[in-house]
Amino acid sequence: MKTQLLKLLEHNATLTPEQLAVALDVDADSVRAAIAELEQSGTILGYKTIIDWEKTDREAVSAMIDVKLTPQRDRGFDRVAERIYNYPEVKSVYLMSGGYDLSVLIEGKTMKEVAFFVSQKLATIDGVISTATHFVLHKYKDTGVLYDAPEIDERGTFS
Repeated sequence: MKTQLLKLLEHNATLTPEQLAVALDVDADSVRAAIAELEQSGTILGYKTIIDWEKTDREAVSAMIDVKLTPQRDRGFDRVAERIYNYPEVKSVYLMSGGYDLSVLIEGKTMKEVAFFVSQKLATIDGVISTATHFVLHKYKDTGVLYDAPEIDERGTFS
C-alpha cells in the first residue's frame, strides 16, 4: 500500500486521506497513519506546488551548471555539495556520472546575477576545478508535469 500511496501523493499531494483511501481500497485512518509514518521516517520530505512562473509577472532566469570537482579526503564530494546547496539561489544539486561531478540548478533574477553567482561564489569554492553553465530557455516538462509547449505548425511550406 505504501508504494501506491507515495505514487498517488507524488502525482497530486492535494488528495485528501479520504480520496486516497478510496483509491487504495483502505480506510482513511490507515492512510493518515501511513502518511504520518512516512513523514516521520523521512520518506516524505515535503509537499510542493508546481508553478509555471512564465504565466506570472515574476522575472527569473534558471541555469543548470555542470561542476567538475576534486574529491576531498574522507568526504568525497559531500562537503563541496553541502557548501553549494546552502546558497539560497541553488534549487537542486545532483551527484552525476560522466564528465562532470555535480549538476546544480540555480535561479536568479537576471543572466548577470547567475553569471555573478558562478564566477564569484561557485567557482571560488575549494575543490571546484571547472564549471559549464547552461541557461534554461523554455521548460517543456519538469518533475513529471507538462508545461505549455509551443504550438507547432504541422502544415508544410510551399515554394
